[in-house]
Amino acid sequence: MVAVLAVLAEPAQAAAPGDGPVPQVLLPSIGLGRADIALVINDADPASVETGRYYAAQRQFAPEQIVHVSFEPGQPTMPLAGFERIQSQLRAQLPTRIQAYALAWTLPYRVECMSITSALAFGFSRDFCAEGCQVTRASPYFDSPSSAPHTDLGLRPAMMLAGRNVEEVRALIDRGLRSDDRWPAGTAYLLSTGDRKRNVRADTYDAVRAQLRTSYALRRIDSNALEGAQDVMFYFTGAQQVAAVASNRFLDGAVADHLTSLGGMLTDSSQMSALDWLSAGATGSFGNTVEPCNYLTKFPDIAVLMRRYLGGETLIEAYWKSVRMPGQGVFVGDPLARPFGGVRIERKGRELVLRTHSLRPGRYAVQQAPGVVGPYRDLGPLVVGGVGVQEVRLPLASGTGVFRLLPLAPPPRR
Repeated sequence: MVAVLAVLAEPAQAAAPGDGPVPQVLLPSIGLGRADIALVINDADPASVETGRYYAAQRQFAPEQIVHVSFEPGQPTMPLAGFERIQSQLRAQLPTRIQAYALAWTLPYRVECMSITSALAFGFSRDFCAEGCQVTRASPYFDSPSSAPHTDLGLRPAMMLAGRNVEEVRALIDRGLRSDDRWPAGTAYLLSTGDRKRNVRADTYDAVRAQLRTSYALRRIDSNALEGAQDVMFYFTGAQQVAAVASNRFLDGAVADHLTSLGGMLTDSSQMSALDWLSAGATGSFGNTVEPCNYLTKFPDIAVLMRRYLGGETLIEAYWKSVRMPGQGVFVGDPLARPFGGVRIERKGRELVLRTHSLRPGRYAVQQAPGVVGPYRDLGPLVVGGVGVQEVRLPLASGTGVFRLLPLAPPPRR
């Protein structure tokens, strides 16, 4: 028999009680997990130590995933010599399986002309810098299918657990945890402002809506600010300053950023800081630490970010994969937040109903076996064609043990 797939427009609710035990279902691995992340703590910074310990406890990090370094706290920019010393420590101490970094500090956010998150990901290189309005070296991680960036691409993306004080960072961590696998039913707000230089992403909004309108609720609004919204899951705009940010209610796991030059100068910018989004309740944001000009390639591609996040990837993966030239930009938030992860399974009569966001578009083989070790027999093909909640109905028979879905290579072109 062939598995049947339907792509639903609305996120799923918790499954109702079924009628009988639920067989095991094995799905392809997607996204980074807790064991893939290294937490980096600056022992010379009391706030870093406190927030790092809290994150380690809440996310249950193993001791070998926690790296202690020491450098002068409170400075926006880290000297290159100091950075190279820290990077050498990390490379020497970390297991090769580590794929990404969580940085437990707010300062520094920059290493000379690179953001600290990009410098740690790629190593310091002036190819990722620009003087004036110039493009920079591109990231091989942009819109990549990889779930193991260090193994596949030789880089470790980083995200900062940042905030204006310890209480804000703890609240950020709590929001990230609460968001996991919740499938929040909110709205993506795409604001088109009157700021001609910074409103350039508005030209992409129609394409975003065309790609994702059946996957999540989207609203384009012609306004300089969003006020009083109670269901903000995504908020993208372009402005030096964004008014009334705190008047909105951000759902746990929410993503928000504004296209402007220096939003990544977290504590000393003449423009609105990316931290203001976190203070208002967002779980992730982005900003540039060095003048990027208004190149779209240096800011998040909204369609890529939403598609990856709604597809069950973690915040660090979705955000990093959305920026083609991230050398000057800093990523802030809870890297492990995954609001659209998880699988919900229910037995209904002679069918097993599986609902998940975490099947990438493509073709799959559906197989069944008495136990995990097999032998497996094919039930038929499955085609996943979009992003959103996907429902898979599997046939149940007496003695059914384990189902699994295996990705198939695309058919050759003729």
